[in-house]
Amino acid sequence: MDINFEQNVNATDFAHLFLVSDKLDFPNDLIKLANSHSINLSNLAKQFNFNGKKGESFVATINNNIHIFFGIGKRSDINLDNIELLGGKCYAVMAAYKLANIAIYIDQAPLQHLENHEAAAKFASGIRLRAYRFDKYRTNQKPEDKVKLVNITFILEKAKDAQKEWKQVKLLSDAVYVARDLVCEPPNVLYPESFEERCLELKKLGVDIEVLDEEKMRSLGMNTLLGVGQGSIRESRVVVMNYKGGNKTTKPIAFLGKGVTFDSGGLSLKSAGGMEDMKYDMAGAATVTGLMHHLASRKAKVNVVGVIGLVENMPDGAAQRPSDVVVSMSGQTVEVINTDAEGRLVLADILWYTQDRYKPQFMVDLATLTGAITITFGHYYAGLFSNNDELADKLFKTSQKVSEKLWRLPLGEEYEKCLHSEIADIQHTSNEKGAGSITAAQFLHHFVNNTPWAHLDIASMAWTKKDLEISPKGPTAFGVRLLSQFVMDYYDNK
Repeated sequence: MDINFEQNVNATDFAHLFLVSDKLDFPNDLIKLANSHSINLSNLAKQFNFNGKKGESFVATINNNIHIFFGIGKRSDINLDNIELLGGKCYAVMAAYKLANIAIYIDQAPLQHLENHEAAAKFASGIRLRAYRFDKYRTNQKPEDKVKLVNITFILEKAKDAQKEWKQVKLLSDAVYVARDLVCEPPNVLYPESFEERCLELKKLGVDIEVLDEEKMRSLGMNTLLGVGQGSIRESRVVVMNYKGGNKTTKPIAFLGKGVTFDSGGLSLKSAGGMEDMKYDMAGAATVTGLMHHLASRKAKVNVVGVIGLVENMPDGAAQRPSDVVVSMSGQTVEVINTDAEGRLVLADILWYTQDRYKPQFMVDLATLTGAITITFGHYYAGLFSNNDELADKLFKTSQKVSEKLWRLPLGEEYEKCLHSEIADIQHTSNEKGAGSITAAQFLHHFVNNTPWAHLDIASMAWTKKDLEISPKGPTAFGVRLLSQFVMDYYDNK
């Protein structure tokens, strides 16, 4: 699908789409044209029960051209932060009409309080995010199943300014596509070594890549991570992505991702129903990879290190057992209780490694860590845990801005007793019922030392089983937009 910005188009080549608020503010020129063909747009809207509410639409043929009217709701509710969501809704409407070429008239839209060229680029971003498809392995699609929409052209006076703005805005949707593609790949195609190869592509954008293989990890003492992958024929990996766009003397900021490319549960085997979903247990690592792609492609003026732990959790004769005790890189001994709580073991070593080697300003990790977070929030929020109020506040504010919502949950000494082990320094899952997400985060807290840190449990948000405003069914790439904006607002060029 091509997205373009022009000052005008040949009317006969396109269907025409107009944005209409709940005031039913049809463009005056279009009202006159419709009247000249004995069409009263207000009356026609009533016949279609169209009230201009967000997402409503109807179609009219005027002067032998197709005109689509799309409701945007209250004008005052729309700003540059949420207009992407409106673009996603609009794409769903346009795709449903099965038209090939559509022109969207932005100058005629009731968005006078926004810069039209910026609004057009953001609206286009929402369209592109919703239009994502992963058809790589579809070889016999029926013609009727294929998307007909091939060209969307925005019509506005400041078309050149919009095209320039779109060049930058599109980089973010490119990064979201990178993350979504990774999550969509089947686990026989995407495993630690092949994920590593995908990361190496970031070298073209100026990202330094370092790979820790199993021999290197053993020498560093990364035994909690290595224990997770020891039942798989696939070797584990840690990939370090280092982007140096800021001042040489400025400490980096760090983002870390859980990358379990397939999670069978290990010897604590999952039930068969739904296990196929466990290919997306590497969504945190995918988000970090997408984030690094965006920061490098837009040449952000900031120093960032991205670290992802890549493992496959499988059962065999060499697999880790419940009751095993492993020595983490930090030197703390960990009693393994449930091999299906593997993500925190992966994160434990890469958190310690990152704070020890890079001495970052802060660390943020992302992980599809617990099913308990979905019980807490449904599919509306991701969990936020932190040892630093300033960092947590910045992340929360950014999450509200970009509609990738976070909600903070507590950490504290009262949860330490849940992790008491009779044989080791700590056990990695709770010995009490309840607070599953909190105790998982409390465990991670043992491996961050004194570094400001935030943990985002994205298990509730990484995958959607229904179409959302800017995410079709499948991977959402939750966190790419959030953390890109977070870096831009607080750390880029600072």
